[in-house]
Amino acid sequence: MKQIDIIIALPKGRILEQALPILKKANIFPEKSFFNKNDRKLKFDTNIPNIKIIIVRSFDVATFLIYGAAHLAIIGSDVLEEFSHSEIYSPIDLKIGQCRLVVATTEEILCDEDPLTWSYVRVATKYPNLTSDHFKKRGVHADCIKLNGAMELAPSMGLCRRIVDLSESGKTLRANGLIEIEEIMKVSTRLAVNRSSYKTNFEQINNILKRFEKI
Repeated sequence: MKQIDIIIALPKGRILEQALPILKKANIFPEKSFFNKNDRKLKFDTNIPNIKIIIVRSFDVATFLIYGAAHLAIIGSDVLEEFSHSEIYSPIDLKIGQCRLVVATTEEILCDEDPLTWSYVRVATKYPNLTSDHFKKRGVHADCIKLNGAMELAPSMGLCRRIVDLSESGKTLRANGLIEIEEIMKVSTRLAVNRSSYKTNFEQINNILKRFEKI
């Protein structure tokens, strides 16, 4: 059977840096230009002729994977849960990018209200689906304001009283006058596969999965 180019999608930013040692252990090495920060390329060859790497924003990784433009991806469990799409299979926890998705607000706001009495909340977040589902389980209606960054500014600027965001150490929250109220989920980074691609290119993709399973 003729082999196709297998595309692995990687997210930009912090996870990308942590993913590189994982790729190295799997004996997958991007071409030299991958490490040139001045290079604007987004698609790269590797040491394996039929394996290519693309670099996209973390939420776009899921979109590329769902629609089959990428066959595999290194992706956060937060993004996987936000999309919650049946076309994505995520068999391997890579044990990197570990953090938590939390609800946070200012101490001043928290002094004025009891979270147990909430029936309606307005929340700034990158995760409207996860946030809505979390509060729905508590019987609370969540009005989610979608932000892609600078979440911590939202309460102090009067945009909303609460945020839902990732927290690794809590330092960013504290630096912006916020305190954690509750944890929604623990987050780690996974190797995920497009199910349809896995079925149609089983041998190629399974060989790649085996590389990561041995790590």
